[in-house]
Amino acid sequence: MTTHHPLKAVTLTHVRYQRGDQLGHFLAWVSLVPVFISLGGFVSHFIFRRELQGMFFALGLLISQFINELIKTSVQQARPETCALLEMCDSHGWPSSHSQYMLFFAVYFSLLTCKGIGGIWKIRTKWIALFLHWSLAVLTMYSRVYLGYHTVAQVFAGATLGIFLGGIWFWLVNYKLFCYFPLIEESAFGRFFYVKDTSHISDVLKFEYENARAARKGMAARKAMASKSS
Repeated sequence: MTTHHPLKAVTLTHVRYQRGDQLGHFLAWVSLVPVFISLGGFVSHFIFRRELQGMFFALGLLISQFINELIKTSVQQARPETCALLEMCDSHGWPSSHSQYMLFFAVYFSLLTCKGIGGIWKIRTKWIALFLHWSLAVLTMYSRVYLGYHTVAQVFAGATLGIFLGGIWFWLVNYKLFCYFPLIEESAFGRFFYVKDTSHISDVLKFEYENARAARKGMAARKAMASKSS
């Protein structure tokens, strides 16, 4: 006789809602925001930007999620009774990893923005950016309760831990590890992957725009001189 072991779903995008529930459908997509941030945001950031601030931001989120799994494994608090319908009863619920992720992200992003590190956001758009990220964080918390994946207590536990870890990690990176950024830039790793730090530049977008234009004009001038000499 062949032994059939119970199947387990990959929970990364395994979000369920009641058929016909439009709000539930919307909140199911909101629940996937951490996935979009990780895969669409930080992976793209490393491929195209390779900024040390972004890399340490992502590292902090990974450490936060590792801590979350350690706590869940130690506490082993069950999810609400709705976990049976969601096929999630084999995993633990306290604290909510989604809430912890989003509040860590919101706190770290807010501190970066308010301190003007990287100079990406103008004053006019700064508050819009902050409102967007905190709104997504609150909606994610609400979605985990509404969809039946967590209790209110589990969601707030994750949020509290995310706020604490986000603040601690920001302080550690920008007040203790920041002095090592030039060493990382000049290391074999930094040179091979073109890792850089632009925290000292007041307006990164303007800086890159002007340098790109200057490089294009310089290239055009060299081509013009080469054509005249030939």
